[in-house]
Amino acid sequence: MRPARGLALGAVALLLAATAWAAHAAVAAPAATTAWWVWPLGLFVTCFLMGIVAVPAGIGGGTLFVPIVGSFFPFHLDFVRGAGLLVALASALSAGPTLMRSGLGSLRLALPMAVLASASSIGGAFLGLAMPANVVQILLGAVVLGIVVLMAVSKKSEFPQVDRPDALAQALALHGVFVDGASRRVVHWQVHRTVPGLLVFLGIGVLAGMFGIGAGWANVPALNLLMGAPLKVAAGTSSLVLSLVDSSAAWVYINKGAVLPMIAVPSVVGMMLGARIGARLLDVLKGSVIRRMVIGVLLFAGARALLKGTGLWP
Repeated sequence: MRPARGLALGAVALLLAATAWAAHAAVAAPAATTAWWVWPLGLFVTCFLMGIVAVPAGIGGGTLFVPIVGSFFPFHLDFVRGAGLLVALASALSAGPTLMRSGLGSLRLALPMAVLASASSIGGAFLGLAMPANVVQILLGAVVLGIVVLMAVSKKSEFPQVDRPDALAQALALHGVFVDGASRRVVHWQVHRTVPGLLVFLGIGVLAGMFGIGAGWANVPALNLLMGAPLKVAAGTSSLVLSLVDSSAAWVYINKGAVLPMIAVPSVVGMMLGARIGARLLDVLKGSVIRRMVIGVLLFAGARALLKGTGLWP
């Protein structure tokens, strides 16, 4: 437990140091006078650290990637959002096999939610690309700060009590079992309120496509607080949902030419490597530990995005 917690704390500290370095580099020298390899290297290191903390928190790599890279790296926000969807997709795909083998990711639970969210994410992507960059930056900052409030005030339940599943959950066999790595407890779970959950995921898909942030931050509360899935199952299943939702919205950005290999490739590789470590941390680390650290990172990134969009902090 202690080595895993130390690794997570170190990852967050290095992530904050990497963003501070990027901010200093952007202010100290224009992008045109900086060696071309500096920014891809910075993206790789930053995304590697994001992957370590994003998967256990269940928020998806894009939730950290877009506000941090959009605020501290000299790239247009459209390219950052396009890469953000690929980054969130990469972290989800990289962590998926480990999560499914451990029973923390349920494909049965993910599929019906992902189908609706995938469809609405395409509309959200078109809407986001049609809006001015500064407006999207302001809205992104507001949404990220809203995420911070949601994560801070919501009382997560490790093992919600679901007395009886609803008829749709029974028909779709939305239940399962896993062994909690922290307590070695065998947990049987089931869900309820499936129809409201499906409607919520429609809205989540719009936000995922509009901001390119993956919306894993919304998946976990919806699965855990609304539908009654255990917290670790909600975080693991969130990654499976992201892998389907982000692949749909990403095609819109690719078709519009809003994906640059120089941004996407080092980001995706770094995120995939970090996510493999993060998936192992999810089994042994308390979700509340990393969640508190992610709240601090998002508070910083959200305030930066909001100030940048309003022109108060260029």
